[in-house]
Amino acid sequence: MINFKENEALETLNHSCAHMMAHAVKHLWPQAKFWVGPVVEEGFYYDIDLGDYTIKDEDLARIEKEMKKIAKDGKRIVRVEISREEALEQFKDDPYKVDLISRMEEGTNISMYTQGDYTDLCRGPHVDNEKMCRYFKLIKHSGAYWKGDKNNKVLQRIYGVCLPTQEELDRHLADLEDAKERDHRKLGKDLSMFMFSDIVGAGLPMYLPNGFTVRRLLSDYIMDKEIDMGYIHVMTPSVASTKLYKISGHWDHYKDDMFPVMQDRRDPDNAYVLRPMNCPEHMIMFKSKLHSYRDLPVRIAEIANDFRFEASGALTGIERARAFTQNDSHIFCTPEMIKDEIKGVTKLILDVYKDFGFENYSFRLSLRDPENKEKYFGHDELWEKSEKQLREVLKEMNVPYYEALGEAAFYGPKIDVQVKSAIGHDVTLSTIQLDYQLPERFELEYISNDGSRQRPVVIHRAILGSLDRFIAFLLEETKGILPLWLSPKQAVIIPVSPEAHGAYARKVYADLKAMGIRCSVDDRNEKLGYRIREAQTGKTPIQIVVGDGEVESNGVTVRRYGSKEQTKMSAEDFYKVLREEIASKK
Repeated sequence: MINFKENEALETLNHSCAHMMAHAVKHLWPQAKFWVGPVVEEGFYYDIDLGDYTIKDEDLARIEKEMKKIAKDGKRIVRVEISREEALEQFKDDPYKVDLISRMEEGTNISMYTQGDYTDLCRGPHVDNEKMCRYFKLIKHSGAYWKGDKNNKVLQRIYGVCLPTQEELDRHLADLEDAKERDHRKLGKDLSMFMFSDIVGAGLPMYLPNGFTVRRLLSDYIMDKEIDMGYIHVMTPSVASTKLYKISGHWDHYKDDMFPVMQDRRDPDNAYVLRPMNCPEHMIMFKSKLHSYRDLPVRIAEIANDFRFEASGALTGIERARAFTQNDSHIFCTPEMIKDEIKGVTKLILDVYKDFGFENYSFRLSLRDPENKEKYFGHDELWEKSEKQLREVLKEMNVPYYEALGEAAFYGPKIDVQVKSAIGHDVTLSTIQLDYQLPERFELEYISNDGSRQRPVVIHRAILGSLDRFIAFLLEETKGILPLWLSPKQAVIIPVSPEAHGAYARKVYADLKAMGIRCSVDDRNEKLGYRIREAQTGKTPIQIVVGDGEVESNGVTVRRYGSKEQTKMSAEDFYKVLREEIASKK
């Protein structure tokens, strides 16, 4: 997917096209007044006041038709500078332009761009003439509060894209269609994986049987890997006293992102909150007994439900929700163990990405912003030490990475693994954070080999990150065609004739169920082709067709999702292939 803000030429072209769209709107609705028309990652938009008129879907075609006439005419786009006072006089009947001009300093010269019979305020730059904007498409429209304030009037926002050639535009539009088909919100609905309800609440996903199966399989998958690496799994409550978060520092740094406090009416000194993360609880668990250096590292892990009161405009299906589940862990270790532990976590991340076939990812070293230190705990020496240690690990492992100032957690620097989703989102899936601060705040200790009491270091890490975000990413990456081992339904058995071959279909079903295969029998009184198409629509990985030949030979005819080829084999051979494929997690 193209990011129109990352390419200077495309940004100029799209901003010019936004003005051409405004030009067309002014022809169609002479009463129109305009707020702003910026370039965004997806292209451009313009916020427009049309009085009492509300844009409808069919209006986009009308606007496009007028834009094509304007582009064909090819008027030059001319820049002129006038004084602030002249601008206020020229646009005195437009409250939106007056608002913009009034916020500019006195004595400022203001630039305007004129194209034919349309003039607008703008800093620019623009292309030379409107003909250069002829390869465009209006994508969608919506309402938008003026200045983003819900107390203000709702304006009409129209989105579009513009590219240098028709070929590039066609390719981009095809990519947009593909992105629509890959959107995890659409796939989640089509595949009956999860749902939302306004009555339950915005940003609170409910997982249906198919979605819950995927969550359970992912949980088992990552926990099995963690157990092999010496992690111990725990469960902690989803609600905790505000006292806990005041000790950890989250209260001062994070309370605005938490759900509102629940006050104990019977005990005014006690208040509770839904937890936004579970590191404080793990600190308390570690502190509950005295540890020797021989016990370390202690790797506490949890599949934990967390809650963050995200702004409604930021909610994006299960990719960004108010209730989510983290594959979280905290490693308590000595300073000497830091490098080996981080290397172990990094290796686990790379192993998981290999299992899922992820290739489009990069490592980001997220550092403190040295110009804004008040956002962070601790002193310079600890921060410099922590950042140096993470940098050294990445270099020693020969892992390519880039650095990002201001992206650190408030208690320490971190390594984030950024993946680019199939629809162009830049998503953080995995993270490793080095923390000297929370052990200090919770006064954690262990007995060193000389008998003295020392502070451990904590490594926060999440491999799958949020299970919800991981599932969203996986659905978009695979277009809902999940790997066989993870698919909610792995196979469907389809008898050619439900009456004649139903008994054999149910025998195959019983064999597969005994093997732990998630499957069903489609013996509805429908045509064979219809039932096969339904299995394809549901993206079931394997369709097993059984008829006279299969009954006689104790065999099966196997068809894979997305393929027209059919393979005939004995039932026993098929069962063996199926076991091996699922075990290998291909």
